[in-house]
Amino acid sequence: MAVSNNITACITLMALICAVPVIASGIWFASAQGEECARLARWPVAILGGLLLLAALAGFVGAYWNRRRLLAFYLFAMAALIVLLIVLLVFAFAVTRGSGSYPVLGRAYDDYHLDGFSMWLRGYVSDDPGRWEKIKACLAVSNTCKKLALRGTGLTADMFYQSHLSPLQSGCCKPPSVCGFNYVSPTVWTNPSHPAADPDCGLWSNNPGQLCYECESCKAGLLEALRDQWHKANIALVVATVALVFLYLVGCSAYKNAQAESLFRRYKW
Repeated sequence: MAVSNNITACITLMALICAVPVIASGIWFASAQGEECARLARWPVAILGGLLLLAALAGFVGAYWNRRRLLAFYLFAMAALIVLLIVLLVFAFAVTRGSGSYPVLGRAYDDYHLDGFSMWLRGYVSDDPGRWEKIKACLAVSNTCKKLALRGTGLTADMFYQSHLSPLQSGCCKPPSVCGFNYVSPTVWTNPSHPAADPDCGLWSNNPGQLCYECESCKAGLLEALRDQWHKANIALVVATVALVFLYLVGCSAYKNAQAESLFRRYKW
């Protein structure tokens, strides 16, 4: 292989490696959503990572065996996929910018409300009642609140108030703090002192199959969990995107040099 082809092969190999964290982020994001009963854009990241992997593999084969068409395909496909990845990142940052969490005096955990989230995220849990029914049914049979109930065995009210709760546990497994319910156990609360303070107060039930799954706070807790997942996945995606853009620019330069070398060898005599 010519020197430029060697460089291009190395670059495409590194691009192939950079596609791995994109795939891993997508798979982690999809599995994490599955655990929390959500189905919000589960697979696009993993699919995009897989396409990046295939494009980089085509580029490596093209550079190693000097297949110009494969190299051209690699450059075109990689450019399109990088643009899609950047669009996905911008979209993710835009829709997850706001948060519905707010601190509660005397509590180590936050409560959650839908108002703080973007309209797109609010629409995910509010626009389609059938979708929330499926999520609610999934949450009811999941371990989210069961684990909280088991963990809270023997806890006093003060001890519970100083414990850490996940967004789903705070939003779905207990009533909103503003209602003023009396603590019995993490999933059993009685005699609210301010039952009209929030519409969710009247939706709370000590029935383990119901709890606060109908509450707006539960929807907000789910969105906060999704938001946290997106932010974690975005870290790997941003690093991978920066690396891919750099490798793509270097790859374009190496490809042009390889073409120039080929023309020089063809006409030097």
